[in-house]
Amino acid sequence: MKAPGFWEHPDSALATILSPLGALYALGTRLRLLQKPRWKAPVPVICVGNATAGGSGKTPVVMALARMFIEQNFKVHIITRGYGGSIAGPARVVPKMHTADAVGDEALLLANVAPTWVARDRVAAARMAIDRGARILLLDDGFQDPSLKKSLSLLVVDGGVGFGNGKAIPAGPLREFPRDALRRADALVLMGTDATGLTERVRGIPILRARLLPTYRPELAGKNVYAFAGIGRPKKFVATLQQMGARIVGFRAFADHHKFSKGEQAELKEAAKKVRATLVTTTKDAVRLPPSFADVVEVRASFYDPSALAMVLKKALK
Repeated sequence: MKAPGFWEHPDSALATILSPLGALYALGTRLRLLQKPRWKAPVPVICVGNATAGGSGKTPVVMALARMFIEQNFKVHIITRGYGGSIAGPARVVPKMHTADAVGDEALLLANVAPTWVARDRVAAARMAIDRGARILLLDDGFQDPSLKKSLSLLVVDGGVGFGNGKAIPAGPLREFPRDALRRADALVLMGTDATGLTERVRGIPILRARLLPTYRPELAGKNVYAFAGIGRPKKFVATLQQMGARIVGFRAFADHHKFSKGEQAELKEAAKKVRATLVTTTKDAVRLPPSFADVVEVRASFYDPSALAMVLKKALK
């Protein structure tokens, strides 16, 4: 799905017209979350989620936490719904065997960091992961899923857009209203520059500041690139390339989780060739394309204050 432009504008006429539908959507989320959890796992369950439809940076945060736990010799497993994949699960993701069509693009990225399970039923996946030795469970998304009791919930928000126009789907990007999400969150992870003043408005929970940093790629500095991305906020990829010093001579945005057709692949190759530029994309897009189709730029979540993160995680790891 490609986010409509009016999702960032609270005074949009279309957003106003759709507001009643958005209110019903948010109410449905609130009612669903009144259900009691079906199961409490015997190990810590840390949920990394968001209140908006995509683009917040939650998957890089999950990967960063997984790497941190692995460095500390914790046996951590990741559970994800496998958005865009056909497998209902629960199934352990095997990158060399599974494709993005089967398990979703994010699951493939996560599986390269830690054991990862895709499942529509997170409780079933949690049971299987624990049977296979998991001692910490990381949920990529699931903030609005009440089935599995969480030990800790981190709410990830993109600092560039915050909560958008403050309206729920389809009038805005929200899955639920911010006051409901913040009430259940143990901490807010603010990704990037706070352009909407969230740090001044959010009270009662810790705010963890983080950012997405590209891996060191000096060969792209000063180089002509033709970029494309099918992520929640494609403009963030443009900013990343500019931060690296690349010269962007062309850019094409696609919807989040977009499946590239043969025709689109040919068009992208031709477009880069015409402007004599290197074709570049994100790691998330790369797993939905043939190997070596484009140069890949990886970004990782980095916390400004790791000690503040450690203090928050202590609640789940007692």
